[in-house]
Amino acid sequence: MAMQREAGVQDFVLLDHVSMEKFMDNLRKRFQVGSIYTYIGEVCVSMNPYRQMNIYGPETIRKYKGRELFENAPHVFAIADAAYRVLKQRQQDTCILISGESGAGKTEASKIIMKYIAAVTNAQGQNEIERVKNVLIQSNAILETFGNAKTNRNDNSSRFGKYMDIEFDYKADPVGGIITNYLLEKSRVVQQQPGERNFHSFYQ
Repeated sequence: MAMQREAGVQDFVLLDHVSMEKFMDNLRKRFQVGSIYTYIGEVCVSMNPYRQMNIYGPETIRKYKGRELFENAPHVFAIADAAYRVLKQRQQDTCILISGESGAGKTEASKIIMKYIAAVTNAQGQNEIERVKNVLIQSNAILETFGNAKTNRNDNSSRFGKYMDIEFDYKADPVGGIITNYLLEKSRVVQQQPGERNFHSFYQ
């Protein structure tokens, strides 16, 4: 795993004074040294680095597996591990909400979470989570054709919400997945803002 210099505070609740200026300054300091994750309590703020980073390999997975949220530096793996342990130990449904504006890296974050779950699942379940992950991610191309469009901010902007559900059995091994779409921007079919386009499917 690539070593990262620490800068700023890892959790915004530790700021001595909370203001938008301090918030942004802390994000900037951390981003400049390659720390793209910062906590706000149990919420993980992620900044899209727009480049490949060597922080998702097997060594990093081992570092976060079975650890409490605040034992290591902020990372999306810590969030994924916490959710998976709730599912496995308490046998309770759990959910990870990924939110952000267009181009923020939400789809990439979901891939990283599924990669982590694939790595920590029981050996006999790893092939299944890989299959589920591949089906869910490969279906993105179809969803994006009918639900994404060029906007003034992003050439491939999602104009709908997406709920990805991975189903697990009683051993916490994955058995399948479901994608539910909602809030499709139907008005785009008949009218677009200047400089924007209709859904990709109308041009393919």
